[in-house]
Amino acid sequence: MPWSPVGGSRTDADPAPEGPRSSVPRHRTAALALILTVAFMVVLDFSIVNVALASIERELHAGTAAAQWVITAYAITFGGLLVLGGRIGDLFGRRRMFTLGLVLFSLASLSGGLATSIGVLIAARAVQGVGAALVAPAALSLITTSTPVGHARNRALGYYGATASIGFVAGLVFGGVLVQFVDWRGVLWVNVPIGLIAAALAPVLIADDSRGVRTSLDVGGALLVTGAIAALVYGVSEGPELGWTSATALGALAMALVLGAGFVYVEQRHPTPLVRLGMLRRRRLRSANVAMVLLGAWSAGELLTVTLFFQLVLHYSALTTGLAMAPQGIMGFLGASRGASIVRHVGVRSLMIASAGAAAMGLFLLGVSFASHEYALYVPGFMLVGFGTAASAFGATVAATHGVEDSEQGLAGGLINMSRQVGAAVGVALSAAIIGTGASSGGSIGPDRASLFFVASFGVLAAVMAARGIGARLAPAARTASEPHESDQTGSRAAVANAAVAKPSPVVGGVDVMGRSHPRPAVGCGTSPARVGASALCASGS
Repeated sequence: MPWSPVGGSRTDADPAPEGPRSSVPRHRTAALALILTVAFMVVLDFSIVNVALASIERELHAGTAAAQWVITAYAITFGGLLVLGGRIGDLFGRRRMFTLGLVLFSLASLSGGLATSIGVLIAARAVQGVGAALVAPAALSLITTSTPVGHARNRALGYYGATASIGFVAGLVFGGVLVQFVDWRGVLWVNVPIGLIAAALAPVLIADDSRGVRTSLDVGGALLVTGAIAALVYGVSEGPELGWTSATALGALAMALVLGAGFVYVEQRHPTPLVRLGMLRRRRLRSANVAMVLLGAWSAGELLTVTLFFQLVLHYSALTTGLAMAPQGIMGFLGASRGASIVRHVGVRSLMIASAGAAAMGLFLLGVSFASHEYALYVPGFMLVGFGTAASAFGATVAATHGVEDSEQGLAGGLINMSRQVGAAVGVALSAAIIGTGASSGGSIGPDRASLFFVASFGVLAAVMAARGIGARLAPAARTASEPHESDQTGSRAAVANAAVAKPSPVVGGVDVMGRSHPRPAVGCGTSPARVGASALCASGS
């Protein structure tokens, strides 16, 4: 019987599942390691393909606009399907969607690596995004539904965030190595063995959590929310390239607004909505997702600006650029991995205020230091940004998933991932516009520095959002099932009390995801360095 990754949806005081004492931790650790490996692969792919764009453009004889669609196609399907992917996992089984997404992602990676035309590669990247949209929320919800509320869950989420931090920078470094010494196709093929092996191991290490009941999917709501998010991502991605007043950009943004309004209308009247709108009335969940949008914006805006500055102004190679950003990844690993310990002492709100403030300070320092071409001056800024961004992402994830029913954890995971993707698209669009406009207007500071100063403001806004919207005493330490959390000023007192109690593991066929027997069965749950402004940066030499 497979074990869940690191426990069940229970409190720390619950007894361990029956079975050999020594085998339980080993199996749980292997399951968690599998989920973290997959998370690493997805984040790695997000950054590794950016490095290969120039080689792809050259070898496949594609124009700059066509090559950019290698990134945009993935961003649209990934961002657009995250909410749906998370909800499908809730309804039909997270392990099932996790495995299906891995197979889809791996086969699409294989097809993309074999592509002989830019059209085939773009199609493969779109399918990759579909697979990632199934995998990402399933991976997060497998962790949150199988770990006890409190320090154990926070620690597991910390590992998850730390893996993502290392994976992002590793993608920049490995991408540079593969492009420089092998071939651009290697950045796609590296996913194939990892994904297929993980898909084969998932049924062995992760217990089946399918609900075992017939469930209808809100197809209308699914189509509307997917179309709205995809149109939004497309509109903000194409705005800097085509112009914000172009018919394409304005049409996409208008479509996003209309489809979004239609989605709300349908969900208010559907008997089994895709997204229960009452869930979005929780101030803590809303604040966490808004903070994640801001985080995605400053993170992607910084990546765009720093990448262009290093490669066009300092003339670093792709590999050297990745290595130069390594301090940010290392500090990100520390920020996420130590997040659980920090939260145990000071709570989520204090962590998010301090970490978002640290990221803002780091971005400001980078903006100041970019007046010089001395790399050593950049390191303090990178370290603050890395630690602050990862710790903020950890805190927002804890806040967004805390107190959510197991039956909606996949949806919560899809929402928080979607928020970051939408923020990333917005951040790239705004930074690209600032870089292009700043260079052409000949301002007193370089366009790269202006972009960094601007995205630093998102860190300040995220700190304010955390201070106003996250409960003062949200999960400062592990609690028992009988000890309710303090109100976070959302919902009724009864709802707050219910949210504080760890839910029992879902029971399917008399056995829960922990492998424990029950007498009766029951049912429980990119962005890329934009070409806009690149020549302006190069000309400015700021």
